[in-house]
Amino acid sequence: MSWRPDLDPEPGDRKSCEALALVIVPRARDVGNFEVRRALPQARRRMVGPFIFLDQMGPAQMAPGTGMDVAPHPHIGLATVTYLFDGTIMHRDSEGHVQEILPGAMNLMTAGRGIAHSERTPDLPRKSGQRVGGMQSWVALPRALEETAPTFQHYAAENLPVVTDHGLTARVIAGDAFGKRSPVTTLSDWFYVDLILDAGKSAPLDPDYEERAIYIVSGAIEIAGETFEAPQLLVFRPGDRITIKAISPARMMLLGGATLEGKRYIWWNFVSSSRERIEQAKEDWAQGRFKPVPDETELTPLPEA
Repeated sequence: MSWRPDLDPEPGDRKSCEALALVIVPRARDVGNFEVRRALPQARRRMVGPFIFLDQMGPAQMAPGTGMDVAPHPHIGLATVTYLFDGTIMHRDSEGHVQEILPGAMNLMTAGRGIAHSERTPDLPRKSGQRVGGMQSWVALPRALEETAPTFQHYAAENLPVVTDHGLTARVIAGDAFGKRSPVTTLSDWFYVDLILDAGKSAPLDPDYEERAIYIVSGAIEIAGETFEAPQLLVFRPGDRITIKAISPARMMLLGGATLEGKRYIWWNFVSSSRERIEQAKEDWAQGRFKPVPDETELTPLPEA
């Protein structure tokens, strides 16, 4: 997914109960065939742990003959996480990986010193039409590993741990949660969980990680007597034990991790602790120095702004 560098504050930002540091109402953006809601980055909060970008994609119903077509574009200094609730996306990257992403799977592409990839609707769902929705997030890399070699991991839904308990379903996408550990290898300490609660059901958000947030995908939840409805990103202070109660059937993403050392700059699809490195990446993409994505002829141009 490609990002444009606008970091305007959101008019709905506020904070509520004592455990909360900030509540962010994401801004909706039209990206062609569907809408995204962007929660990170924004002016009052750039990161939660290493998470530096968080989009909710859709949900959208794509008509027969239409689909997603994100042409090859570059990344440095981050890892992309694509996680779908509905639909399917075909991933292709400049390291030669080709992977169809299905709902519930973990697709983790570590850009490191540089990678390019495309995201498109596969042929069959493009022909028949499909409902598509999910989360697109970026995790900034530790400073010492920003120039690591590009890598790719993919875990099907059935290979990720799932906890179920009378109206609670939690898939542990990365890190540790609900007594389970994801098999996904991460370069820093972070977690990511897809949590679904029936109305009236409760779940904990333990203080195991330094920074934590809840992105409410659908429904409404209650925390410390306050009600929050989708779509909102709730950012919590360190150390507090949180109890989440669903007011209506609710789906949410639990996320966070250890704070990275030092500041990170973000411009378009590039993340780095160095402004000069981002300038170099801009020049490299403009001059065609990134390795090409096999079987792709289009390129996403460098933004003018």
